[in-house]
Amino acid sequence: MTPERKPAVPALRDPMTSQGEDRLLQFTRSELFARTFREGMDMVEETAAYLDGPGREDSKRLQRDDALTYASQSMRLTTRLMQVASWLLVQRALKEGDMGLTEARAEKYRLVPEIQSEGDLSFSDIADQAYGLPSRLLDLSARSKSIYERIMRLDRSLYGTIAAQTGNTVADQIQRLEIAFGRAQR
Repeated sequence: MTPERKPAVPALRDPMTSQGEDRLLQFTRSELFARTFREGMDMVEETAAYLDGPGREDSKRLQRDDALTYASQSMRLTTRLMQVASWLLVQRALKEGDMGLTEARAEKYRLVPEIQSEGDLSFSDIADQAYGLPSRLLDLSARSKSIYERIMRLDRSLYGTIAAQTGNTVADQIQRLEIAFGRAQR
């Protein structure tokens, strides 16, 4: 009885080119990153200070429905900012050499668009329907959403190239169009 041979597993190819790696490292060393890092971390501190201080008092003065909306929105706000802080800290670790490129590119560090469930209110709905909410909470929520979306765009710009380099490049699309119109060799 001979042991069954397992098929060889192909080595995982790292799809990020050295150009993509250079771009990523340049970003982490840029003034843009430094400003974004400061802004994000300042926002985390400002939000924590509000929610732990004046926000507690503000929430106690709210009517029941507004208090529930306040609790929901403050949880969303903190979750959003925790993800922003995590992303920023990964980029800083990459910059300082505490994390390698392969680890920094792991899917677990990617930001994803916030999913709105059926009962969720949009920001404008909250502003319209929960006019009893403190303006400071609404301001922090709007600003956190803005920085989250900006960082999500940066994430896609810097790390989205990984997916693009595995067969969905502009050159691939052009070649498909040329084949479709009979202008290229198959």
